[in-house]
Amino acid sequence: MHLSWKMANPIADDPIIEVSVLARVKLVPEVERLFFWALQVSFLENGKPFGAGHMGLQYHPDYPGGGAVNWGGYHGSASTGSGELPGSALKITSTLNNPNTGDYPWRPGRDYRYRIYRSPERGWRGSVTDTETGIETVIRDLWCPGSGLGQIVVWTEAFAHCEEPSVAVQWSDFQAITMSGTTLAPDGLGVNYQRVSDGGCLTTNSVLGSSPGSVSQVTGATRTTKQGTVLPLRVP
Repeated sequence: MHLSWKMANPIADDPIIEVSVLARVKLVPEVERLFFWALQVSFLENGKPFGAGHMGLQYHPDYPGGGAVNWGGYHGSASTGSGELPGSALKITSTLNNPNTGDYPWRPGRDYRYRIYRSPERGWRGSVTDTETGIETVIRDLWCPGSGLGQIVVWTEAFAHCEEPSVAVQWSDFQAITMSGTTLAPDGLGVNYQRVSDGGCLTTNSVLGSSPGSVSQVTGATRTTKQGTVLPLRVP
């Protein structure tokens, strides 16, 4: 299930070069299945995407304690072709030797800041910061053309069965920074659910969170927010 950022597009010569969000896993998985809570962006040049990347925490039963973090993506243009984007080696260890997914011992109930930004080396860097310790962990760099970021989304990918116990993530503090240093934020988030015909569940839900400017995504729940709803992030 997806939440697309609804925000004014920056002017052409002042593209977005960094996006970030806080993620907090509120209800942890009770089943040994993969869950992925991600921030996704497209890499743009003059409004045209060259590819997209997604980064975030995972509950992955094959990693130590189930804790993992991923930063990977895919080509998305006629000039770059298709398939996974190339990138640097992981800057953290990976129990499964996966080029995109490394070990990360995250804790439930704690805020983690996801950041996607220009790498000082090459391409686009993904990192996650434990807000309690203040430690920022760089995951890796993705090598994709593009001078800016757009088509910003946060999402939950759950490989659990529809009837299995609820898992919840809370998103908050949505930020985008342009080349000039201007900070932007979405006014709302557009709700999308995977269709049942494509393997989705009717027991997924996206709702405004308990704190101002936050939104939660929940599995194994009664759906109260309809497909296509825009959840407001700003108080009128």
